[in-house]
Amino acid sequence: MIEKYKREAASDVVYNLEYNSERQRLIIPEYGRHLQKLIDQATAIEDDETRNKAAKYIIQVMGSLNPHLRDVPDFQHKLWDQLFIMSDFKLNVESPYPIPSRDVLQLKPEILQYPQNFPKYRFYGNNIKYMIDVANKWEEGEMKTALVMVIANHMKKSFLSWNKDTVKDDVIFEHLYELSGGKINLLHSTEELLNTTDLMRTNKRMSNKTASGAQPKIQNNNKNNNNNNNNNNKGGQKKTFQKNNNQK
Repeated sequence: MIEKYKREAASDVVYNLEYNSERQRLIIPEYGRHLQKLIDQATAIEDDETRNKAAKYIIQVMGSLNPHLRDVPDFQHKLWDQLFIMSDFKLNVESPYPIPSRDVLQLKPEILQYPQNFPKYRFYGNNIKYMIDVANKWEEGEMKTALVMVIANHMKKSFLSWNKDTVKDDVIFEHLYELSGGKINLLHSTEELLNTTDLMRTNKRMSNKTASGAQPKIQNNNKNNNNNNNNNNKGGQKKTFQKNNNQK
């Protein structure tokens, strides 16, 4: 009997089963177990020419698994890098791109330094402090005066968004004086900031859906009025036909 048609013992089949817990860890799980086995087989090939052909075939298979990335720049370069990574840098083939090293893969990015700012008046935010610092560097003149008033009005608006009560301009001027380090002083100024209602006012604009939805309602109302008029004419007296004697 042919060997492949021989009946195997159940105990041997169970003994030869592969469990995921006993299998080798997948380096890039997105490509699956079969591609990982192909790379392992290509790594074990002794002939250089055959090994290079197998590597190019694997690259084609990897590209077919991600067709949506073919238009991405350096797509082939990424595939070759992933091929060497999945082979645990044991694959010895001729690559059209520089071969990555294990040290480069294990490099960790530098820790990002987050700004540690603890402002006294958090409801103003950090941007107000940046704007005040810029205003301090400007020379005295109309431009700086206008910028200071814009900053003060924005501070009042931010204050009102967090504190619903009304606020006096003197409070804003004191905070501005403190945040600017005493360089911007409006405590004795006669300038007045915008009213609370003007700062918190919201413009209600009609959306396109509302405008488009309103038109059919008007047309429907006109149709209803026409129907009512027709019904009234039908229910009332009928007009009598009068012959015009002047016609020949």
